[in-house]
Amino acid sequence: MRITKFGHACVRLEHDGTTVVVDPGMFTDPAALAGADAVLITHEHMDHFEESRLRAALEADPALRVWTNSAVASRLDGVARRVSVVGEGDAFEVGGIGVSVHGEWHAVIHPDIPLVHNIGFLFDGRLFHPGDAFTVPPHAVDTLLLPLAAPWSKASEVIDYVREACPRQAVPVHDAVLSPAGFAVHTRLVGPDGPGTGAELRVLGEGESLELG
Repeated sequence: MRITKFGHACVRLEHDGTTVVVDPGMFTDPAALAGADAVLITHEHMDHFEESRLRAALEADPALRVWTNSAVASRLDGVARRVSVVGEGDAFEVGGIGVSVHGEWHAVIHPDIPLVHNIGFLFDGRLFHPGDAFTVPPHAVDTLLLPLAAPWSKASEVIDYVREACPRQAVPVHDAVLSPAGFAVHTRLVGPDGPGTGAELRVLGEGESLELG
């Protein structure tokens, strides 16, 4: 399985001829969707879900399918037959890739801001994208896509999340809110120069890929 990092929280997975794109939001190059078989969306916020771009991709490719939660699905009227609603405990397959769904709620930004639903996706039991939450996968995974910085988190929580999830390696995502200096500070904290997470940190630049064993 190959993963490629696109803008912010978006990653593209390629495995045995199947391509899946997760969370192509407003900070993502629309080219991330080219040739995709499926799009998976964790929640409705614009940095994870950009409706006009997704509709354009669906119009361009009649075979493209979407898996997401009910809130996102409700905004995709007119293409509902190509959208599958999933939630905690569900499982499905895209091509030869097995996907299970974990988590229910977005992390708290502020008590005065209403919570929205958020789901995480576990691919073939080894790669986990939590969306905007510190959802711990059901078992230790090979690779955790790590939300590095957000209005709902602080560095100590990010470090403790990796420790609790126990992945072999962590790949930072959700980093568009950081300046280059801020990115360097945050990756240092969750890397070998920080207090320690127990996981190898694998930093990908925009458009860079990583082959998973």
